[in-house]
Amino acid sequence: MVKEEERIFQGILFCPGDPELVAIKRKTHNLNVDYNNTYEDEVEKRQAILQDILGEMGEGVRIQGPIAFHYGKHTKVGKNFFANFNLTIQDDGEVTIGDNCNFGPNVTIVTPVHPMVPEERDFLLAPDGSKKHLCWAKPVHIGNDCWFGANVVVCPGVTIGDGCVIGAGAVVTRDIPPRTFAAGNPCRVIREITEQDSMKHKPEVLAEYRVPEATE
Repeated sequence: MVKEEERIFQGILFCPGDPELVAIKRKTHNLNVDYNNTYEDEVEKRQAILQDILGEMGEGVRIQGPIAFHYGKHTKVGKNFFANFNLTIQDDGEVTIGDNCNFGPNVTIVTPVHPMVPEERDFLLAPDGSKKHLCWAKPVHIGNDCWFGANVVVCPGVTIGDGCVIGAGAVVTRDIPPRTFAAGNPCRVIREITEQDSMKHKPEVLAEYRVPEATE
């Protein structure tokens, strides 16, 4: 018999109330509380808790907190990831975040999907005729070098390419191609990110700093 966690990754209906799934979520929810009760300068303690929560974690990960992971183990985070306040990842399905990504405050990533018909949302019937509250999940994949503004929501099944900027308040319902700026609700591509976006064209902001050359 296929376990409920395996059904999640097969993209088919699963029962979120399954005892094994509930145990995973409860452990992670408790670890969320542990993390949220730490001080910002308790770096080693915070890193240890994140190691217990996440499926994979690269070097240099910093999350401001408070955090809210659902399963935790279904999330893989690359190196040098930074998230500001109130990161929420409802990772029933797999969530992957690449290297060198930065998230503003209140970013939310969700993977579960529920039936649209309200009666079906209440329950569906198992082969034995019993009533079950069921949903399914779609994975979310975020590439390297992405920057999300405040209050971005990423919906189930979305892939965001490398080097994207997602504007504040965006609700991302479809895939976003690499090196583009996208914003809005629903989120849409505004334009490509080009050399004209370089800080070297903003000397009034750059001040005494400089843009490194390709060889540096």
